[in-house]
Amino acid sequence: MLPAPLKPAAAAPDLGKLRALVTEDFRATDRLIREELRSDVALINQLSDYIISGGGKRLRPMLVLLAARACGVHDDRHIKLAAIIEFIHTATLLHDDVVDASSLRRGRETANAIWGNEASVLVGDFLYSRAFQMMVAVDDMRIMGIMADATNLIAEGEVLQLLNCNDPDTTESRYLEVIRRKTATLFQAGAQLGAVIALRPENEQKALADYGLHLGNAFQLVDDMLDYSASTSELGKNVGDDLAEGKPTLPLIQAMYKAAPEQRDIIRKAITEGGREHIVEILAIIRKTDALEYTYQCAQQQAKKAIEALKHLPDSSYKAALGELVEFSVERHA
Repeated sequence: MLPAPLKPAAAAPDLGKLRALVTEDFRATDRLIREELRSDVALINQLSDYIISGGGKRLRPMLVLLAARACGVHDDRHIKLAAIIEFIHTATLLHDDVVDASSLRRGRETANAIWGNEASVLVGDFLYSRAFQMMVAVDDMRIMGIMADATNLIAEGEVLQLLNCNDPDTTESRYLEVIRRKTATLFQAGAQLGAVIALRPENEQKALADYGLHLGNAFQLVDDMLDYSASTSELGKNVGDDLAEGKPTLPLIQAMYKAAPEQRDIIRKAITEGGREHIVEILAIIRKTDALEYTYQCAQQQAKKAIEALKHLPDSSYKAALGELVEFSVERHA
């Protein structure tokens, strides 16, 4: 029997209320996404539509829209950038599921489970290239530079994570470097672009970049905590997927640091070999060592830094929503 899920300390803000602030922007972004997905290759249409219509929180495009509105955007480029960010994120999901041999995402079969690894990788490449086509249309070298750097860091983060897989000697600092590059970089770019296109001063551009970076770190820390504390129905994927893939995320790293030698050996063996054979025993060790609480505290520290960065922005309902987006990211259950 699995231990009871760890419940975050407070209820997460209602994401629907935050989205309502930018309802029209969201609708325009969704229309643009569907327009730009069109291809004369039928398989691309089928697979990409399956992924895009598969639900999800759409936090990254929401972040772009809210940040741009908080900065007083004066044109519609934030719509294009929100779609671009979503395309890049979706491409990384397609590639991740192939690398991780995942079969479940958002409660549905992954694209690679239906169409195969080859099609998933190639459609992911299509989404990346379409995103850069759209960036060229925006016609701003500063934006191109930010997004080119971000996608390069994401790719490096993926490789670093691959190097960490099945390595029980992965340190906390190595883990944090992976999530900074692999996850937080896209949050950072999305938030920063909101200030860039609104021609805000450099200090506000930096503040939003810092905000996005810390928000992304907090989001991924909670994601890794939930892999050992939420249910499959809440997660939309299998509990313990990280363990099965041999990924030494912070809950496992902290558990090994505090566990007794014989317990540490169980976790080391599981990371080295992958699989869920000892999942119940490892969950018990994670709980006994307070590794989930430690991970949650780290997420809260990142959240606090994100909120602190927002002080550089003028007050508005959009700025307040950016703060609530941080709360949602650390208090969510899935």
